[in-house]
Amino acid sequence: MAATRPAGRKRAAGLTLAALGVVFGDIGTSPLYTVQTCFSDFTGLKPTPDNVLGMLSLITWALIIVVTLKYVFVVMRADNHGEGGVLALMALVSREPGISARRRNVYVILGMLGAALFYGDCLLTPAISVLSAVEGLNVATPAFEPVILPIAMVVLIGLFAMQHFGTGGIGHLFGPIMLIWFAILFLLGVRQIVQQPEVLMALSPRHAFVFAMHHKTGAFVALGAVTLALTGAEALYADIGHFGRNPIRAAWLIVAFPALLANYYGQGALLLADPVAASNPFFRLAPDWALYPLVVVATVATVIASQATISGAFSMAQQATLLGLSPRAHILHTSPSKFGQIYVPAVNWLQLAGVLGVVLTFKTGPDIASAYGIAVTGTMLITTVLVLTLAVRGWKWPRLLVVPLFILLLAVDGALFSANMLKFVEGGWVPLVIATVLFIGMWTWHRGRHAVALREHEQAVPIDTLLATIGADSLYRPAGTAIYLTTFSDTASSSLMQNLRYNGVLHQHVVLLTVHLLDEPFVSPEERLRVRELGSGLHRAVLCYGFMEKPDVGHDVAGLEKLGIPVDPVHTSFFIGHNNVVSGEHPLLPSWQRRLFFMLSRFAASPTDFLGLPSNRTVELGSRIEV
Repeated sequence: MAATRPAGRKRAAGLTLAALGVVFGDIGTSPLYTVQTCFSDFTGLKPTPDNVLGMLSLITWALIIVVTLKYVFVVMRADNHGEGGVLALMALVSREPGISARRRNVYVILGMLGAALFYGDCLLTPAISVLSAVEGLNVATPAFEPVILPIAMVVLIGLFAMQHFGTGGIGHLFGPIMLIWFAILFLLGVRQIVQQPEVLMALSPRHAFVFAMHHKTGAFVALGAVTLALTGAEALYADIGHFGRNPIRAAWLIVAFPALLANYYGQGALLLADPVAASNPFFRLAPDWALYPLVVVATVATVIASQATISGAFSMAQQATLLGLSPRAHILHTSPSKFGQIYVPAVNWLQLAGVLGVVLTFKTGPDIASAYGIAVTGTMLITTVLVLTLAVRGWKWPRLLVVPLFILLLAVDGALFSANMLKFVEGGWVPLVIATVLFIGMWTWHRGRHAVALREHEQAVPIDTLLATIGADSLYRPAGTAIYLTTFSDTASSSLMQNLRYNGVLHQHVVLLTVHLLDEPFVSPEERLRVRELGSGLHRAVLCYGFMEKPDVGHDVAGLEKLGIPVDPVHTSFFIGHNNVVSGEHPLLPSWQRRLFFMLSRFAASPTDFLGLPSNRTVELGSRIEV
């Protein structure tokens, strides 16, 4: 027992360190640009003592309410079999008993909106982080101004170009590097606080209240800048599956939160002493001899922060695909031993193009900051609504507790979202337009798949009819096993019926296999494969996968051997239907949505590759589906 406890503590410490590297990269680099934006042309506020203390108080209590109270202590309770994120939360809420189909559709829409907003955020985060870090060179001398943009673009291109190697090789370095980064944040801040200790008065919420009452509209606009201090909060919840809630909570409460507060207050103390430093208060915290090393470390930290965002986009793409919210994507696993390290080429290169477009359009960190926040706060607001539903329906929290808590959270999230909507004309429309396009695409794909499934079911042949057909003497029964993939577990495969109709051939062993993609992240090996005998050499099989798993049908059908069904490579073939979706006389979708669904269908990865079928033993039989 005594030996077990140190081992457990050592593992917990390791997970906490790793969480620092992956989870807190985004929020950990926000001091690079948050205070600078608070006193920029965007807010129009001057760094007077009252304004400095007021803004610091707003940042402090935003971190306490939104990150610490909401995410660390409430939202992180909502793990979907160990997984988090807005799509996992949507799946968790949708599974609650007693929910009508109409309300379940509302939750699906909210989940899609959250995912779409997340992708919009994924374009701005790498751009603002890397650009703000490289702009530290301007503090040393204006001579670096012409090369800031090229350096930032080279860093970003290199980062995205390395994604196909996976993060396994450098992932173990992220934690220690970010620990050094947070130590630097803390030391830089404390060094300045010691010289201006009166800045600590901003810990009192009174300063936030007085600031808001004095400036009114100006304070509301300032919330758009305060939001920058919260970027990356969603990662605390999204990465539960990688580290667990306790290591993430410990990393936030022990390391990240104190370091961030110390640095923000250090920047505030600097502004109290020298208001001119508002042009770039973060890098002006450093002594002259440390400026260039700080720029290097900051750039490395922002690369790590960007890596977390990129990896999150890959994971979100996988979840959306397996939940049926987007076309099948070509997903590559970059680690043979660590599940979850994946690479999605299409998402990677589209994201790079978008990030470079943002950099070239806005050109500076402060200009990007003026467009930042709508997507982040929109996702936060959706998360609050879904968790509220789960607290009432799933956790059975008393309404006396839920109502005041979520009035507070919804009020804060609503205020932050509304304030950031003021950025719309300043460039905030960029992530919003991207999110709108993605949402329309996801909703179209969701409805299109439903329409195809409806038509398939109308044309499907019941199992009893199939068994009656098999009894005919005209069928030729060659040796071997044929595995027919079918959408529905109560009907025969269209590819099987075509084979019978045109060839009159039925293998000695026939398996009607349905692949179910569940709204839970993982499926245990014991529940992976279910089989029942139908008679006449036929078996019905169901393979189940979670939305965080990659289907590998070619490997997982090996469990059929236990029932005496040979699945050896020589005598086993797979048959899968390939739907040719066309317009019908009685369409199920509006014309514009039907055309969009047809276009998206052309970009979907091959079902053979997506399901992990052996290409040299798979036969695709086409069928016509009218929607």
